[in-house]
Amino acid sequence: MKVLFAPSSSAMSRLGHALRGWALAAIVLPLGAAAQTGGPGAVSGSLVEASNGQAVPFSDVLFLRAADSTFVAVAQTTEQGTFKAASLPLGTYLMRVQDLNYKPLRRRFTLTEDAPTVSFMGLKLTSAAATKLSEVVVTGQKATVVEELGKRVINVEKDLGSVGGTAANVLQNVPSVNVDVNGTVTMRGSSNLTILIDGKPAGTGNGGGAGGPRLDQIPASRIAQVEVITNPSAKYDASGGGGVINLITKKETKNGTNGTAAFNLGTRDKYSGNLNLTRKVGKATWSAGYSGRDVTYGSRGNSEQTALLGTPEKPQTVRTTQVATGREIHRNHSVQLGLQLELPKNQSLSLNVAPGTEENLEGESQKLTQQNGSGPVQPARGRQDLDVNVKILNYGGDYRRTWEAHKGRELSANFGGVVIDASVPVVQRQYAEPGSALVPQPGTRQQLDLRGGVQFGKIDYTHPFAEGKGRLEMGAKFERQANVGSNKFGFANSETNPDAFQDDPARSLTYNSEQLVPAAYVTVQRPLGKKWSAQAGLRSEYTRMSGTVVGGEGITQRGSLDQDYLNFFPSANVNREFGKEPGQNRLQLSYARRLNRPNFMQQLPLAIYQDPRSYRLGNPRLQAEFSHNIELGHQLNLGQATITSTAFTRITTNSIQRLRYIDTTATRLAGPGAGLVTAETYDNNGTITNIGAEFSLNQPLAKWWRLNASTSVYRAQIAANAFGNNRQALVGSVRLNNNFTIRPTLEMQLSGNLRSASLTAQGRQLAQGSVDLALRQRLFSDRAALTLRVSDLFNTLEYRSEIETDALRSYRFAKDETRVGWLGFTWYIGASKAKPGRIEAAPQGGGGFGG
Repeated sequence: MKVLFAPSSSAMSRLGHALRGWALAAIVLPLGAAAQTGGPGAVSGSLVEASNGQAVPFSDVLFLRAADSTFVAVAQTTEQGTFKAASLPLGTYLMRVQDLNYKPLRRRFTLTEDAPTVSFMGLKLTSAAATKLSEVVVTGQKATVVEELGKRVINVEKDLGSVGGTAANVLQNVPSVNVDVNGTVTMRGSSNLTILIDGKPAGTGNGGGAGGPRLDQIPASRIAQVEVITNPSAKYDASGGGGVINLITKKETKNGTNGTAAFNLGTRDKYSGNLNLTRKVGKATWSAGYSGRDVTYGSRGNSEQTALLGTPEKPQTVRTTQVATGREIHRNHSVQLGLQLELPKNQSLSLNVAPGTEENLEGESQKLTQQNGSGPVQPARGRQDLDVNVKILNYGGDYRRTWEAHKGRELSANFGGVVIDASVPVVQRQYAEPGSALVPQPGTRQQLDLRGGVQFGKIDYTHPFAEGKGRLEMGAKFERQANVGSNKFGFANSETNPDAFQDDPARSLTYNSEQLVPAAYVTVQRPLGKKWSAQAGLRSEYTRMSGTVVGGEGITQRGSLDQDYLNFFPSANVNREFGKEPGQNRLQLSYARRLNRPNFMQQLPLAIYQDPRSYRLGNPRLQAEFSHNIELGHQLNLGQATITSTAFTRITTNSIQRLRYIDTTATRLAGPGAGLVTAETYDNNGTITNIGAEFSLNQPLAKWWRLNASTSVYRAQIAANAFGNNRQALVGSVRLNNNFTIRPTLEMQLSGNLRSASLTAQGRQLAQGSVDLALRQRLFSDRAALTLRVSDLFNTLEYRSEIETDALRSYRFAKDETRVGWLGFTWYIGASKAKPGRIEAAPQGGGGFGG
């Protein structure tokens, strides 16, 4: 008989992520090249001390839209006290100057076709209360997190704890957002998220619990800011009931040749580097970049599983354990090329192309045991090897036009596509220990091949009403995703040649799938008096899913992949201003209906075998889940402090859940003593209700110390789940980020986060937390920067989960190499310079935690 053991879901989760996420990874790789031009407006000026007329360097100058106080741009004064913000859309703005050493200063201004530029030279700042620190003079700095109602903006350049790694590393330090051991991104307990690049759709979302997009393929060195939009309007894709994460890329507008070159060295064989260059001559801006990494991470874990088989009259208990140690090698290379042209009549056009390769080598050794009832414990050994090889080609373009005679009127369009070619062989081997009654099983190999493509196009039009009485926005989008793949499952057929495998037709198949999504939207925004404003919108989306599966025993009985449905998604928000200035004291109530489509891997009836007796299987009958999202938020600005509080409710119906069960038929057919055959699948499993609140504080505690604190608490309730009744729990998270300026060119960041246990469909995920420490020294008159960083300082970041049903009880522990030391060096080319808080090196460590 063949030895059976509890499945280690780590490798299967990563394999699933690889197949599901390459499309999005390829779309978002050319971040720098995909940058979209802003408007024709520009603002410049200078800051001086009111008492002596001296220049004020390194102060933040924020630009907010006057109508609703939404964040538009931020500038920072030079050593001479001057500042400039270019490529601003026309309209009315609120300019806010923030510096820890001075009292806040605000100005209101309007950019028009006749006067697209404004100058504020010699603005005088009044000193705040003086604080000294050992005679060290400290300048004000850009805040790491900028809070807005319904939106949180994270300045990645200021976050020493995440910049320079990948987008997954960046999101680990974003309030309200969590990234688990498998790379799944969740926000307020939901993994149903939409990822945008510069406000544009970027393919699929976060998989609805099936695993996140390949965010570890996006270099953080190209990300300037991250916008977290918790309750987006109808303008955004309806997918993403948990919210929208918008990655805003860096944009170079200076003439000549500019850029950065960085190299990073990590403990235990970790290397990465990038080179980004732009060349602006006249109306043309050329860009080119390269990013590469070669990193090795260790991992360890264990699992215990108890299953109840047989009949009520003759029950049988089977217990299995697994202790595993592994090693992962990730090698990635990507090249980005782009061209941006400023055309006549307020038009612009940009084109980009980005080829890339990915190679992941993962190996895991396993110590296994199995016990049937009260019988003896039977030991065995196992080995699993996975080799991921992917080739990606991405292309895209953007067009934008404005009208001089009609300020605020805008037409924009973008298109994109990606071609993916992936090969993933997975090899399993298992050996019986000396003295065991179990018989060694032959090695198995599963060869997964995938050729996929994504094409999308989008057009948007904005029409402002007369006399600043609001605006009308409308647009349309079309997206197509297609996949053709095969799965060849085979057994080793020679003891003398263990690498020779014979295909098993009963477990081998080929498949193809296609998903078409045309969509359209309209939104209207109007002021309702001096203090009130409102926005309402409606979006329609039609989904057509089709596919075929050939081969594989029993596949035809598992249902068709064909689905089609039309849905409408309303959204609305109402704002009330209580302060003298817009955004100073504001209350907002918003509502939006959203959905989460199952991706093709969740629907495809493809049994991906983790070993010969455990597999993951898609559900072709899986349907989309829908959510109703309601938020009531309040924001208060008190001098340098910003306090934001939000109460929210999200009700998700027809929720998609991942379930594990015992395949009793396969277990029985395997024969006595063969053990368990377990399967993981997806199903629409009732209603999930999350009701909670968030609170955040952004406060300078001293001239040399800025604190950003956030906490989120919500009640999660899962109805009609695998237990057959309702379950609920209180879930919370806390994040603290401290930025210290030790001297003008030396900074330190200490950050920590803690998340409580959370509910899953069949159990719960246990609590986890970590602390990071980073130092950054600017060198050579800000021409270079040296960074030292330690991720997960106390080595506490780990993944633990529990499953408990009537027939199955399971516990899993996984610990990747998360405590990593990084040393990075960055050189700034041309007009680029290192700024306070800006760090291009020191990627974040953490293996499966987004590393």
